[in-house]
Amino acid sequence: MTLPGLDEDSELIPLLTPEDEEEMNNETLPEVLPILPLRNTVLFPGVVIPITAGRDTSINLIKDANKGSKVIGVVSQKDEDTENPGIKDINVLGTVARILRVLKMPDGNTTVIIQGKKRFEIAEVLTEDPYMTATIREAEEIRPQVGDQEFLAIIDSIKELALKIIKNNPNIPSEASFAIKNIQSNSFLINFVSSNLNLDVKDKQDLLEIGNLQERALATLKYMNVEFQKLELQKDIQSKVRSDMDQQQREYFLHQQMKTIQEELGGVSYDEEIHEMQAKSKLKKWSKSVGEHFEKELAKMQRMNPQVAEYSIQRNYLDLFLDLPWNEYSKDKFDLKRAQKILDRDHYGLEDVKRRIIEYLAVLKLRNDMKSPILCLYGPPGVGKTSLGKSVAEALGREYVRMSLGGLRDEAEIRGHRKTYIGAMPGRILQSIKKAGTSNPVFILDEIDKLGASHQGDPSSAMLEVLDPEQNSEFHDNFLELGYDLSKVMFIATANNLSGIQPALRDRMEIINVTGYTIEEKVEIAKRHLLPKQLKEHGLSSKDLKIGKRQLEKIVEGYTRESGVRGLEKQIAKMVRYAAKSIAVDESYNIKITSEDVEKVLGPPRMERDKYENNDIAGVVTGLAWTSVGGDILFIESILSKGKGTLNITGNLGKVMKESATIAMEYIKSNAESFGINPEIFDKYNVHIHVPEGATPKDGPSAGITMLTSLVSLFAQKKVKKSLAMTGEITLRGKVLPVGGIKEKILAAKRARIKEIILSEENRKDILEIKEEYLKGLTFHYVSDMSEVIDIAITDQKVKNAKKL
Repeated sequence: MTLPGLDEDSELIPLLTPEDEEEMNNETLPEVLPILPLRNTVLFPGVVIPITAGRDTSINLIKDANKGSKVIGVVSQKDEDTENPGIKDINVLGTVARILRVLKMPDGNTTVIIQGKKRFEIAEVLTEDPYMTATIREAEEIRPQVGDQEFLAIIDSIKELALKIIKNNPNIPSEASFAIKNIQSNSFLINFVSSNLNLDVKDKQDLLEIGNLQERALATLKYMNVEFQKLELQKDIQSKVRSDMDQQQREYFLHQQMKTIQEELGGVSYDEEIHEMQAKSKLKKWSKSVGEHFEKELAKMQRMNPQVAEYSIQRNYLDLFLDLPWNEYSKDKFDLKRAQKILDRDHYGLEDVKRRIIEYLAVLKLRNDMKSPILCLYGPPGVGKTSLGKSVAEALGREYVRMSLGGLRDEAEIRGHRKTYIGAMPGRILQSIKKAGTSNPVFILDEIDKLGASHQGDPSSAMLEVLDPEQNSEFHDNFLELGYDLSKVMFIATANNLSGIQPALRDRMEIINVTGYTIEEKVEIAKRHLLPKQLKEHGLSSKDLKIGKRQLEKIVEGYTRESGVRGLEKQIAKMVRYAAKSIAVDESYNIKITSEDVEKVLGPPRMERDKYENNDIAGVVTGLAWTSVGGDILFIESILSKGKGTLNITGNLGKVMKESATIAMEYIKSNAESFGINPEIFDKYNVHIHVPEGATPKDGPSAGITMLTSLVSLFAQKKVKKSLAMTGEITLRGKVLPVGGIKEKILAAKRARIKEIILSEENRKDILEIKEEYLKGLTFHYVSDMSEVIDIAITDQKVKNAKKL
């Protein structure tokens, strides 16, 4: 078969049509063929390629074949460097080819245009001289059924992807897309694309050897995808490089123009900028080593090209040097009486903190130079820890800066970044010092217990250097690269919970406990500070609204439940808004607020539940608890039901609290006779202990003696002493151990109108530290053994409707 339309004068080689392909497939192959090994290409059926024959054996083979049937067997070499390949050096599977045209080249080589016909396998080599001849057999080819949807989808994908590759590859002429679009034969499309893929000989040979046409199509599509991805990547890289170059050139020309324009207009040139920095540096009070370092860095900046990115980093670095207040200190005011007045004016209560600050001022006045202490104010929210810093700064006559540490997770926020990073900045410590303008401000480190660690480092560990009086005289910031003296800074840290602070960090600070306020203190704070502040914020004056002490007390007791005064301020703001609204719409209202007005605006009192309940029921005992918002009272309830002696504990309790209940139960069982309890009860009745407010998680050992008292009252069916509350940990030996949060618990007891409190003997020292006015109306019982608790708490009086056990 010869291709239609191809003669000696043809310049175009027509594409294979389905009819041509069918005719080619029906042809029978000769039994013996001359074998032409190709060094660096693989011929596919139907594809037309030019090959150059340089070897004598190849030229002889082509001459003889061209004179005869023009049919040859074409196979690829395994190694293209083999000069005279034998049967072991060539692939067994190849393509039968027809010689279309032979061209004699000026350099002596022969170029042959051949077209692939069918795949074949070499059966047996007959001769190797003057060229290789062999018997062949046709390689079987499995074709999909006509109309196979999956095969047709693969063909469509190959066409679509081939067009994309042609479009994106500058080395392929765009005319190739017409060839792809006009190929009608599916098998020829697969072979044509495979032949033209940018693959090595081995991969092309692998494709040729796939007998199943659908599988060959899939393999071809896979290689095309890789090719397309490479092209996309190259295109992206080239566009990025081009745009970067364009941007740099553009910036360079703009900078040059800007420089010229600035000089024409008399603006600041780069040289003038450097002269300005030199002039500023002469006014700084820095040490010799810092001055030398600055001169060295300035000289480095002078040598830099202003267009490079490092120039702006260097300028920012030198600007920081000039902006930091090296050895510049504000003068402390040593008028202790004035300082005391300022502290008393701004904060009611907080005696410990005020005393500590006055002591610091007194020592500073006598020595005139000392390392500033690092204070840590810890206590519940809303007690005035942060606002205290402003008062301290005013009392000392120092600048005030505040840094919130809540949720800080990046160590670079404290220590800064190295200059080598793009967008490098100093840490927030040095930024705050720069903002303050002096090297001895009052520096508030807010929420130090809420520092977090992450993959970007541990900020709390970075704070160790800041808050160590022995180390912070040479605080190292990564951006500054020099030690900066923080020893004259007065650091005041605030925290809600000490357990959240790293132990090494806690060790460096002087801990001052800022406890909650009593009802009397809250009323005074509301009267002196909160009401005037809210009136001012709402555009009113003291003539427009007056709230008496009794009404303020009603707001504190009925509508707030906290250690601080934030919630109280919100309720007062509601009262002020009520007055503001009445004035705005010309309504009449009581300028002097009554208790009825309070309920009208704020609704019925919501916080009455922490009042003491009666003692008519066995097994109900009042305990004292400490929460994150201060002290509180809680009730322990227990009940008996007929059963086999099991113990149930409910109320969203933690592990420690459940263990306290178990300890109390076992202690009672082992000492039943001494409490006047029949031991047989324990096997006949189930015991259920419950702590109300089941939604609130509760834990800790301080309810131990409360649970013990509840169980003894239950088993003995006797009343618990009236208006009594208790707190303490218990042991199996019968000992009562001390617990914490005593002041907050006592304030809670007073709010609940409790008259007597049972505490561990070892908590006596905590009571001695509390002001006497807080203790007025309370009687304390100090115990060291559980039997003492029972003697004080359990009366001889039986409860109403006592069970007969």
